[in-house]
Amino acid sequence: MPVGDVDTPALLLDLDAFDRNLRKMAEVSRRTGVRVRPHTKTHKCPVIAMKQIELGAVGQCCQKVGEAEILVAGGVRNVLVSNEVVGDRKLLRLAALARDAEIGLCVDAPEQVEAAGRAAREFGVELAALVEIDVGMTRCGVAPGEPAVALAKQIAATRGLRFGGLQAYHGTAQHLPTWGEREAAIAIAVEKTRATVAALAAAGLACPIVGGAGTGTFQFESTSGVYNELQVGSYVFMDTDYARIGGKTSNRYDEFDHSLFVLATVMSRPTADRAVVDAGLKSYSMEKGVPWVHGLDDVEVTGVSDEHGRLRVGAGAKPLKLGDKVWLIPGHCDPTVNLHDWYVGVRNGRVEALWPIAARGCSH
Repeated sequence: MPVGDVDTPALLLDLDAFDRNLRKMAEVSRRTGVRVRPHTKTHKCPVIAMKQIELGAVGQCCQKVGEAEILVAGGVRNVLVSNEVVGDRKLLRLAALARDAEIGLCVDAPEQVEAAGRAAREFGVELAALVEIDVGMTRCGVAPGEPAVALAKQIAATRGLRFGGLQAYHGTAQHLPTWGEREAAIAIAVEKTRATVAALAAAGLACPIVGGAGTGTFQFESTSGVYNELQVGSYVFMDTDYARIGGKTSNRYDEFDHSLFVLATVMSRPTADRAVVDAGLKSYSMEKGVPWVHGLDDVEVTGVSDEHGRLRVGAGAKPLKLGDKVWLIPGHCDPTVNLHDWYVGVRNGRVEALWPIAARGCSH
């Protein structure tokens, strides 16, 4: 059908922009020799995962066991839960997946190693366990250096596990407002990671995976000579939060194109300077600010409630009438995706594909 006939609210994916984003990251991998392991928490869709893999991605990473289950069911055969997994029930679910795919997880405590080993032995499988180190995010992770080595030795000595390498993600660096600030933060993370890799080598332990990076900093990790996997996620869609950070030569981050939109319909025109659309908090995430209006000059979102978005319509704006469709760029793509059941893939003004957001709600 024509895009104008799509009922709203709907999550639109501009397939041309989406394809360009996929190809650009694949080219980074080819040029640098660093593997790409895209993050499923962004798209939650095995269809997209397989498209990334077709272009050279080594597999996928995710944050939850439920996401890993959906990926394996959808055909992905190499999955890293780039997060700690605590609780026997979750660990047994994860170990069960290793009968059909290469499965990894992260640890930052001896008790996690013991529990993961028990779960793996229960199913007669082997799990890759990565030591997460804190390289500046101050969230999960042991200290770099000897604490990481001690945990890696425990993994290597635990039946059912193999030492998979290091998880060294600096999430807070992704949205630092300037290129220089992000570069400086990742330089510190790289040196902490480099020293830990060297300490592991001295203990006779190689690092098959040294993973981290994100859409805001992958340029630095990919050329570090230390990281060998990039866990980028938002690059496939982009959002206003990433658009606001500075690029290398401008105050906008234009490495990738906006491909994800919430399509909304004008449902009320109470005054000349105000329009109301039928997409609100239940259609897009707001913790990173209001969405931007795409393709309409002098129109902006000024307020949001559960089912409504209020627009200011400036004097220089194209007239908006009841029933007109408006494309909104969400502030944060990941939680926005989690509010929808389907991507409506569009190209040349028509619907080309419907892809299920199969891991929606998989938060356990």
